[in-house]
Amino acid sequence: MTTPYSYSTTYILDKAHFDECYTQSVVPDPTLKPYYKGIGLVFIGIALIFTDINLYLAYFFVGLGVIEALNVKYHKAWWLMRQMISKAASNDVTLTIDEQGIRTQSQYVNSQILWTDIYRINETEKGFLITHKAGTSYISSSSLDNSAIAYIKAKN
Repeated sequence: MTTPYSYSTTYILDKAHFDECYTQSVVPDPTLKPYYKGIGLVFIGIALIFTDINLYLAYFFVGLGVIEALNVKYHKAWWLMRQMISKAASNDVTLTIDEQGIRTQSQYVNSQILWTDIYRINETEKGFLITHKAGTSYISSSSLDNSAIAYIKAKN
Protein backbone atom coordinates (compact mmCIF):
# COMPACT_ATOMS: atom_id res chain seq x y z
CA MET A 1 0.00 0.00 0.00
CA THR A 2 1.35 3.40 -0.97
CA THR A 3 1.21 6.39 1.34
CA PRO A 4 -0.75 9.43 0.13
CA TYR A 5 1.32 12.28 -1.28
CA SER A 6 1.74 15.38 0.89
CA TYR A 7 4.10 18.33 0.53
CA SER A 8 4.20 21.42 2.71
CA THR A 9 6.37 24.53 2.61
CA THR A 10 6.36 28.04 4.02
CA TYR A 11 7.29 31.28 2.26
CA ILE A 12 6.87 35.01 2.83
CA LEU A 13 4.59 37.24 0.77
CA ASP A 14 7.20 39.85 -0.11
CA LYS A 15 7.65 42.22 -3.03
CA ALA A 16 9.69 39.68 -5.02
CA HIS A 17 6.90 37.10 -4.69
CA PHE A 18 4.20 39.56 -5.75
CA ASP A 19 6.35 40.77 -8.66
CA GLU A 20 6.80 37.19 -9.87
CA CYS A 21 3.05 36.53 -9.54
CA TYR A 22 2.26 39.57 -11.66
CA THR A 23 4.86 39.00 -14.39
CA GLN A 24 3.94 35.32 -14.75
CA SER A 25 0.17 35.76 -14.77
CA VAL A 26 -0.52 39.04 -16.60
CA VAL A 27 -0.04 39.18 -20.36
CA PRO A 28 0.62 42.78 -21.41
CA ASP A 29 -1.44 44.15 -24.32
CA PRO A 30 0.82 46.31 -26.56
CA THR A 31 -2.15 47.78 -28.48
CA LEU A 32 -4.17 50.87 -27.63
CA LYS A 33 -7.21 48.77 -26.68
CA PRO A 34 -6.65 49.03 -22.89
CA TYR A 35 -6.64 52.83 -23.25
CA TYR A 36 -10.03 53.02 -25.03
CA LYS A 37 -12.02 53.59 -21.84
CA GLY A 38 -9.72 56.43 -20.75
CA ILE A 39 -9.78 58.02 -24.20
CA GLY A 40 -13.56 57.72 -24.30
CA LEU A 41 -13.95 59.39 -20.91
CA VAL A 42 -11.68 62.28 -22.00
CA PHE A 43 -13.72 62.76 -25.19
CA ILE A 44 -16.98 62.72 -23.21
CA GLY A 45 -15.53 65.33 -20.86
CA ILE A 46 -14.38 67.53 -23.76
CA ALA A 47 -17.79 67.22 -25.41
CA LEU A 48 -19.49 68.22 -22.14
CA ILE A 49 -17.35 71.38 -21.97
CA PHE A 50 -19.19 72.69 -25.04
CA THR A 51 -22.67 72.07 -23.58
CA ASP A 52 -24.69 73.90 -20.95
CA ILE A 53 -23.87 71.25 -18.35
CA ASN A 54 -21.86 72.30 -15.31
CA LEU A 55 -18.13 72.49 -16.10
CA TYR A 56 -17.28 70.53 -12.95
CA LEU A 57 -18.93 67.48 -14.46
CA ALA A 58 -17.00 67.92 -17.70
CA TYR A 59 -13.68 68.29 -15.88
CA PHE A 60 -14.60 65.30 -13.72
CA PHE A 61 -14.90 63.14 -16.85
CA VAL A 62 -11.61 64.47 -18.25
CA GLY A 63 -9.86 63.77 -14.94
CA LEU A 64 -11.41 60.32 -14.74
CA GLY A 65 -10.15 59.55 -18.26
CA VAL A 66 -6.62 60.68 -17.35
CA ILE A 67 -6.65 58.57 -14.19
CA GLU A 68 -7.87 55.55 -16.18
CA ALA A 69 -5.07 56.02 -18.73
CA LEU A 70 -2.50 56.29 -15.93
CA ASN A 71 -3.95 53.11 -14.39
CA VAL A 72 -3.35 51.27 -17.65
CA LYS A 73 0.15 52.72 -18.10
CA TYR A 74 1.31 51.97 -14.54
CA HIS A 75 -0.80 48.87 -13.89
CA LYS A 76 2.04 46.73 -12.54
CA ALA A 77 3.34 49.37 -10.13
CA TRP A 78 -0.20 50.13 -8.97
CA TRP A 79 -0.98 46.44 -8.44
CA LEU A 80 2.30 45.83 -6.56
CA MET A 81 1.68 48.85 -4.32
CA ARG A 82 -1.82 47.61 -3.46
CA GLN A 83 -0.45 44.15 -2.59
CA MET A 84 2.36 45.58 -0.46
CA ILE A 85 -0.01 47.73 1.63
CA SER A 86 -2.43 44.85 2.15
CA LYS A 87 -2.50 43.21 5.55
CA ALA A 88 -1.34 39.91 4.01
CA ALA A 89 2.00 41.40 2.86
CA SER A 90 5.16 40.35 4.72
CA ASN A 91 3.40 37.42 6.38
CA ASP A 92 4.27 33.74 6.27
CA VAL A 93 2.13 31.50 4.07
CA THR A 94 2.02 27.73 4.40
CA LEU A 95 1.43 25.94 1.10
CA THR A 96 0.28 22.33 1.29
CA ILE A 97 -0.15 20.07 -1.72
CA ASP A 98 -1.79 16.72 -1.07
CA GLU A 99 -4.29 14.21 -2.46
CA GLN A 100 -7.24 16.60 -1.91
CA GLY A 101 -5.73 19.67 -3.55
CA ILE A 102 -3.70 22.79 -2.90
CA ARG A 103 -4.15 24.60 0.41
CA THR A 104 -2.74 27.99 1.44
CA GLN A 105 -2.88 29.14 5.03
CA SER A 106 -1.73 32.34 6.65
CA GLN A 107 -2.91 34.66 9.37
CA TYR A 108 -5.37 36.29 6.93
CA VAL A 109 -6.01 33.69 4.23
CA ASN A 110 -7.19 30.11 4.49
CA SER A 111 -8.11 28.70 1.08
CA GLN A 112 -8.17 25.35 -0.61
CA ILE A 113 -8.38 24.46 -4.29
CA LEU A 114 -9.58 20.92 -4.78
CA TRP A 115 -8.15 18.91 -7.68
CA THR A 116 -11.72 18.32 -8.89
CA ASP A 117 -12.28 22.11 -9.12
CA ILE A 118 -9.22 22.69 -11.32
CA TYR A 119 -9.91 23.15 -15.04
CA ARG A 120 -6.39 23.72 -16.32
CA ILE A 121 -2.79 23.88 -15.13
CA ASN A 122 -0.47 26.00 -17.28
CA GLU A 123 3.23 25.83 -16.62
CA THR A 124 5.05 29.16 -16.89
CA GLU A 125 8.81 29.65 -16.85
CA LYS A 126 8.77 30.25 -13.07
CA GLY A 127 5.69 28.41 -11.81
CA PHE A 128 2.14 27.25 -12.49
CA LEU A 129 -1.06 29.09 -13.34
CA ILE A 130 -3.95 27.11 -11.88
CA THR A 131 -7.37 27.85 -13.41
CA HIS A 132 -10.21 26.78 -11.13
CA LYS A 133 -13.86 27.56 -10.33
CA ALA A 134 -13.04 30.68 -8.32
CA GLY A 135 -10.54 32.15 -10.82
CA THR A 136 -6.84 31.76 -11.49
CA SER A 137 -4.08 31.27 -8.93
CA TYR A 138 -0.31 31.27 -9.30
CA ILE A 139 2.15 28.94 -7.56
CA SER A 140 5.84 29.73 -7.77
CA SER A 141 8.22 26.87 -8.50
CA SER A 142 10.78 28.50 -6.20
CA SER A 143 8.70 27.36 -3.22
CA LEU A 144 8.35 23.79 -4.52
CA ASP A 145 10.75 20.86 -4.64
CA ASN A 146 11.14 18.53 -7.62
CA SER A 147 8.63 15.97 -6.32
CA ALA A 148 5.94 18.66 -5.84
CA ILE A 149 6.57 20.02 -9.34
CA ALA A 150 6.28 16.51 -10.79
CA TYR A 151 3.08 15.88 -8.80
CA ILE A 152 1.44 19.06 -10.11
CA LYS A 153 2.50 18.22 -13.67
CA ALA A 154 1.00 14.75 -13.28
CA LYS A 155 -2.32 16.26 -12.16
CA ASN A 156 -2.52 18.29 -15.37
